[in-house]
Amino acid sequence: MRTWIASAVALLLCVFTLAPPARADQGESQERIRDAAQVFNEIMNTPDKGIPQDLLGEAQCVVIIPSMMQGAFVFGAKYGRGVATCRTGSGWSAPSMVLMGGGSFGFQIGGAAIDVVALIMNKHGEEFLYRDKVNLGADATVAAGPVGRRASAETNATMKSEILTWSRSRGLFAGVALNGATLRTDKSANRRLYGDATTRQILAGNVATPPAARPLIAALTREGLAPGTNRPAEPRGLGKPTDHDKDPDRDIDRDRDH
Repeated sequence: MRTWIASAVALLLCVFTLAPPARADQGESQERIRDAAQVFNEIMNTPDKGIPQDLLGEAQCVVIIPSMMQGAFVFGAKYGRGVATCRTGSGWSAPSMVLMGGGSFGFQIGGAAIDVVALIMNKHGEEFLYRDKVNLGADATVAAGPVGRRASAETNATMKSEILTWSRSRGLFAGVALNGATLRTDKSANRRLYGDATTRQILAGNVATPPAARPLIAALTREGLAPGTNRPAEPRGLGKPTDHDKDPDRDIDRDRDH
């Protein structure tokens, strides 16, 4: 009898101890989205700082990693959870959960939390978000982004790089090249939010935006406009050439058909 009672108590304890983490995990994802919106708004509302308006207007996707932890004792390490969203025909997509990690050797002691923002500047760069993992600087070209709402973005680095990155730590906002960092999809978090939807379906706008993401989407919609217009700019043709770039006679042949 005592054995039966003990087994029943153990079963009940398992039920009540295993159920909350699932809810907590989904809550963590929603909190992550809200933190991303707060980070983005704070950066863009900083006087004379922020991401240049023309770059935001031309970006295909935005990745935000709130409070990415970095610490070091002889060697450094970085790890953070964040979100990614891309432009679609009807606005910004629901956010896909992402993870960013990486390391760098050096004689450092200490640690700090940093906020990371990355702009993916074209469709080719967007394709990296569908991979299990992308190595920044190796798989995708990455450069430190210029700072300032009206800063000139016409430099070799920004014109040629597929991904531009910034970081904020202790109030200091600056462009930083995250060479060596890795970016990957947080599949388990996406599954909790969207069920069986793939990353491509999420970022293509085929999944409903969760209520927690509405402030983030609203902020991106407000800030990510082409300067002097009420519509987003077309993303620039950065990175590797598209099929159209490789075959410029395609449009000529099509015109002949018409």
